[in-house]
Amino acid sequence: MTNQSTSLHIFAVRFQALGKLYHFKTVNGDQLMAGDFVIVPTSRGREMGEVVGLVQDPGAPPEGGWKSIERLAAPNELVMRRMWQKRELEAMIDCRAKASEIGLRAVKIAKAEYSYDGSRLTFLFHTETDEKVDLQELQRAMARVYRRTRVEMRQIGPRDVAKILGGMGACGIEERCCSRFLSEFSPISIKMAKAQGISLNPQEITGMCGRLRCCLVYEYEQYAEARKRLPKRNKRVMTPLGVGRVFDVLPLKEAVLVGFEDGKRAEFLKHEIQPYDELKALQEKASAPCDRHENGECDCGKEGS
Repeated sequence: MTNQSTSLHIFAVRFQALGKLYHFKTVNGDQLMAGDFVIVPTSRGREMGEVVGLVQDPGAPPEGGWKSIERLAAPNELVMRRMWQKRELEAMIDCRAKASEIGLRAVKIAKAEYSYDGSRLTFLFHTETDEKVDLQELQRAMARVYRRTRVEMRQIGPRDVAKILGGMGACGIEERCCSRFLSEFSPISIKMAKAQGISLNPQEITGMCGRLRCCLVYEYEQYAEARKRLPKRNKRVMTPLGVGRVFDVLPLKEAVLVGFEDGKRAEFLKHEIQPYDELKALQEKASAPCDRHENGECDCGKEGS
């Protein structure tokens, strides 16, 4: 008989097409494969999720341990899930109409989500103000319309709204990155744009969601690492054409643009330049008289002081 601890498998499961991945355990890992739909317990109740794959190195378990995959979803449950999904658009339209009727102008209903068995209906909303909005009246009104379903309201951020709505990206691609392949949103700062030499014009670094573009993080690490190996702007460097100052840094080319006193500029690769201050210090050290020479303690070839 196989020990349970040795046959434990951890699988990544998602609940939306491009949703965040969650880890669940099972001792029947051989029965699961990517694309299978399973029933799992969550903080919001039992959910149906899609198996993405086996997690080879899941790391330390969360507090309380991993929750278990209960079972594979039955064929009739898959049919039921599709049936409830077809009703989500109608539910969203009803909620938007009721919100307008109540006078909730600052609330945007982005999506309605049914649980796979129709026992729960969640309205995802976003507010255009930082102030807390009371949605109890709206929730009660929707509960009266959908009497056999538990109605919930869940607030989401502007990036989540953009992901749900889809559409063309600010850069011109036909589908936004968040709607095409991003499963999670990474923290993004203005520092990332500066490191890549991107214009800080809000129109150029702001996405359709009104936040900094997700793509600012894509090449940030490469730029940051490359800059560590290159001199900063205004640093004096020795080049094949003489001493000049770094006018601009070209991280991905591992090169710098150097300006000279006569106004000329030239581009040099990393191996073609040397930091002028360090080079000068080495030259001064090499030409300095040797204090140990007079005592015959060295054979450097220099004259004593």
